[in-house]
Amino acid sequence: MTALPRVLVVDDSSFMRLALRRIIEADADLLVVGEAADGLAGVEAAGRLHPDLVVMDLAMPVMGGIEATRRIMAMPAPPAIVVVSAHTRNGSAQALEALDQGAADYLWKDSDLGGPDLARLDRELRPILHRWAAARRPPEHPLPRSERPALAGARPEVLVIGASTGGPEALAAFLEGCGPLPIPCVVAQHMPMGLAPELAAALSRRLSRPAVVAEDGMALSSGLVALLPGGSDGVLVRRAATGALVLRLAPTAAPVHPSVDVLFRSTAATATGALGVVLSGMGRDGAEGAAAMAARGMPVLAQQPESCIVGGMPGAVIAAGLARSVAPPAALGAQVAALLATMPRSAP
Repeated sequence: MTALPRVLVVDDSSFMRLALRRIIEADADLLVVGEAADGLAGVEAAGRLHPDLVVMDLAMPVMGGIEATRRIMAMPAPPAIVVVSAHTRNGSAQALEALDQGAADYLWKDSDLGGPDLARLDRELRPILHRWAAARRPPEHPLPRSERPALAGARPEVLVIGASTGGPEALAAFLEGCGPLPIPCVVAQHMPMGLAPELAAALSRRLSRPAVVAEDGMALSSGLVALLPGGSDGVLVRRAATGALVLRLAPTAAPVHPSVDVLFRSTAATATGALGVVLSGMGRDGAEGAAAMAARGMPVLAQQPESCIVGGMPGAVIAAGLARSVAPPAALGAQVAALLATMPRSAP
């Protein structure tokens, strides 16, 4: 029998701690194992109780939720942290910073009229907790190991990247290492709806070149860095009239969004050549898609798990023998830049 996912609630409001406990424990398949009234107490409780999940506020005395998230995610086998805060509306900078430090997801705490929106939290929190609890579990049927794909032939048409927990910082470091790209890049970074514009703006500032939020029907042009919007999945298709690669946005049954597996599988089916990269993330999204790419001779690179906030996603690719190269994000970016510079172009 599988043990119930264990949840720690960290919030400075005694009312919110009680409300969150009641919301969570309304589901018989979730168990609240502790509460903490500030970030420092939350870090101590996480180290003592070893929860699977932490529900974390941001604005708290003694230590805020972002620093507490950073400290908890530095622990061995860290829990999935879901931020529930009044500071995470509409993909705010605080939400992005929380994801940078390792939060897996976030919910806005308040209603449009002010004060906690307990009805919305009651609808949305438990499914999110179940999703991230499932992501922490090891796979029942690991992918078979395979030979590494070789890096050879003509320049790939597209670079596809998958990331989740800890991904925003890893993504920025990787793209910095790449420098300006001679091919388009599509990113599936797990994130809630509304965050992609903030992440695109942050990347654009750091890279000094534009990153954009993908739109349905967007043509993929050289140098484009397109982030799939939160809550949606993206697939590559080929425009019949011109042969150009086009990005289509569509909901799928994938457990997390944007789904790395969905993007990678469509890339394997559509592109004549592609390069895949799997960065920091909880779970194993991207492993099946990486296998599909490898079967087509499309190389997949993985972030070194020791350099990840959570190494689950690249670790699954490495364990399956699918990673052509394993390195920290900036080094992977430099490898991609050197590789693309030496590969001749080819028409689709």
